[in-house]
Amino acid sequence: MQASRQILIKYWGYADFRPKQEEIIDSVVNGHDTLALLPTGGGKSICYQIPGLLMEGITIVVTPLIALMKDQVENLKKRGISAVALYSGLNVKEYELAVNRCTHGDAKFLYLSPERLISAKFLETLNQLKVNLIAVDEAHCISQWGYDFRPPYLKIAEIRHYFPKTPIIALTATATIKVAEDIQRKLAFKNSNFFSNSFARKNLVYFVSKEENKLEVLLKMAKKQQGSGVVYARNRKKTKEIADFLQREHISASYYHAGLDSRQRDHRQKEWMEGRIRIMVATNAFGMGIDKDNVRFVAHLDIPDNPEAYFQEAGRGGRDGKKAFSVILWENADLVNLKRNFENSFPPIDIIKKIYQALGNYLQLAVGSGAGQVFDFDLGQFSKQYDLSPLIAFNSIKILEKTGILMMNEAMYQPSRVKLRLEGGDLYRFQVDFPKYDNLIKYLLRKYSGLFQVYTKINETQIMSTFNITKEQLQSSFKMLKKLDVLDYEPENNQPKITFISERLKNTDLYFSPENYELRKKSAATRLKAITKYVDSNHKCRSQILLSYFGEMNSKRCGYCDVCLERNKTQLSKLEFDNMVELIKPILKQAPVQLDELIFAVDSDEVDKLLNAIQWLQDNGKIREDLEHHLYWV
Repeated sequence: MQASRQILIKYWGYADFRPKQEEIIDSVVNGHDTLALLPTGGGKSICYQIPGLLMEGITIVVTPLIALMKDQVENLKKRGISAVALYSGLNVKEYELAVNRCTHGDAKFLYLSPERLISAKFLETLNQLKVNLIAVDEAHCISQWGYDFRPPYLKIAEIRHYFPKTPIIALTATATIKVAEDIQRKLAFKNSNFFSNSFARKNLVYFVSKEENKLEVLLKMAKKQQGSGVVYARNRKKTKEIADFLQREHISASYYHAGLDSRQRDHRQKEWMEGRIRIMVATNAFGMGIDKDNVRFVAHLDIPDNPEAYFQEAGRGGRDGKKAFSVILWENADLVNLKRNFENSFPPIDIIKKIYQALGNYLQLAVGSGAGQVFDFDLGQFSKQYDLSPLIAFNSIKILEKTGILMMNEAMYQPSRVKLRLEGGDLYRFQVDFPKYDNLIKYLLRKYSGLFQVYTKINETQIMSTFNITKEQLQSSFKMLKKLDVLDYEPENNQPKITFISERLKNTDLYFSPENYELRKKSAATRLKAITKYVDSNHKCRSQILLSYFGEMNSKRCGYCDVCLERNKTQLSKLEFDNMVELIKPILKQAPVQLDELIFAVDSDEVDKLLNAIQWLQDNGKIREDLEHHLYWV
């Protein structure tokens, strides 16, 4: 049996690979730079994890989302595979411990956030590693044509100089042909080499409906469809309102957005994953990395920002291969809001500069300092302190990210952690000399293992209850024990992180290329136009529209989206319908004509086909009739 298949069975329990996986793995194992374009749910991670296990050494995995990184590490550990992660928020000792595991050969996978690649400290570590593969997840982030461009990704190609013979694999679920070519160029592929599965999801039914009462339509859908569902809304307030509406109708639902603290987010996500909550109403903060098999519908109650985001979110339905529905419910006001959000996403350059300076002041950074430093960041407090619109502040920071001078990572809950520094007789003597802390130390030793070796998560609420003390009293004790060199203490943290990639600049030195700014705005406008065309179209198969956006120009009608179902009513085959359109369109484009003139243009045995085609084209707004009953092409 082939080695890759043996590993698949041993660690994942699967007898067979999904389409393209085995070819991609063989390409990587044979030393070829490889781009894998697989749709959401296509099993991308196995494409680098199996080669990483097959080859001697460690695999470096670059991924932008800390939460996703941590999930991957935990999943590998559950399978008995050693993995570590380096991300913003680790203290010096945790960082060193993780690096030591890598340099001593105790880990097969090293997950990195992209900003690590600009750290001189990490680059020094590279020389000590035997790297067998470099994997780049969410690879569209490296392309300025991608919808989520991140400048630190551009540094990935530079680390290839340390390992000239090591192959690289780039993986993404959302790349146009233009982006795919750019990814290979930016990652310095030795030869163009990419594998792509069709983006077609044959079990996913696309529906778009213009509705005045979206909630009633959603309710009918929720009652009709069995299994889990995800409902996407644009703002946080609406997620709660929609979830409350469903609950009042006796449907199990909850809501999720980035404004909840990460403990709440983790708890709600777990409840949904385990089936204790049936429907999750969420902003686009929900879903990355989620692999739940029985999602029967994904509904958007606001128009997504672009086709890439929509395709990824829609693709969370039907991962078990059974039929699932992806539905967009919209009204005219949504198009207005979509365009307004687009404009808000590109604040004027002078506003962005103002917010950059305010950010430096807020974080108490002197000009010329801050490079490589990580800071907790409260957007609400920052906006209030400097009298800024939170939305404009957020979008300005996202644009600053695109320049490569800073990064903002998502909020992630980190529980309190301790590590004992005193051992044996030294610790015993301290307990005798400072009896005030004796019971607390004894409790920690009794309750938690590994305190002398690694930072250990502790439950402060439980400790407070045991000793009947306040949080302030407990944290005061830990801070004093830290000051006395008894232990190291990291209090719980639930804030997003700002990483300054370069030192704080003077306002006069902060340069924005007007050309690059306009280029990105134009690229975003193109994506906006594409998603607008998708929802507003009612004459072309939904699947065909999406697939053509991603470069699949010769796909067939799916046969079951809302457009196809209407087309099916014509009782014409695709060939028959297309032949009729080829006849009708040039005539009506030239000048309005009456119906009988069109009828005379076909043989008598094709009149019914012609009438069926005309009826469908009228029903779907492609042909209209004037006051004198002349037909004309819209």
